[in-house]
Amino acid sequence: MSDAAQLTIAEVRAAAEAVKAAIDRHLEAVSAPAEADDPAVATAYEELAAAAIAYDQILYEVFDEVTPFEVPGDDSAGSYAGPDQPEAISVLIRRDYLVADPKRLRSQAERVDSSLTPGGGPEGAVNAAIGVLFGEYEPDEIAARCEEFGLEEGDSTIWVAATDPSEPGEWLPEPFEGADPQLLICRFDVSEVYDDELDGLDPEA
Repeated sequence: MSDAAQLTIAEVRAAAEAVKAAIDRHLEAVSAPAEADDPAVATAYEELAAAAIAYDQILYEVFDEVTPFEVPGDDSAGSYAGPDQPEAISVLIRRDYLVADPKRLRSQAERVDSSLTPGGGPEGAVNAAIGVLFGEYEPDEIAARCEEFGLEEGDSTIWVAATDPSEPGEWLPEPFEGADPQLLICRFDVSEVYDDELDGLDPEA
């Protein structure tokens, strides 16, 4: 076995030991007599979550395996605080793309809008092409055809959150202001870290 392979396996073992130590610290914190909302418990929880995530990631990188645990990330709620029967839901989507081929992006946009003319430098040309394509195609179609449009797909996430019913146009001035992790019913992530779409993460679990 090469030195590099031995080092990698040693790193996995070190990450596993870090999880074990974090579990001991968390158990000690929660079992010690303390007042409600003891900050030591919260600190131990965060350390355990961070250690578990780090172990899961390096385990996947080295052995192509994952743990059976679902640990909420830093931006996820510790517990769901929304209604059991929400009157309305919001679906929040973020998809990242790398502009891999600006020429192809521009070419595709020119097919849609022949009035596009070079100007303002390459950055302006790309911005105009992006505006044309996203104005012409639905986001799901762009996601399915991103390579055709000169884009390289990155990470993405979908949040489904409980919300209050709103009047038409009410939240448009600040559409993402109400993205409260504590109202998150479920989420679905796609990332190179996991190589495929994860199951919905349930904050109530």
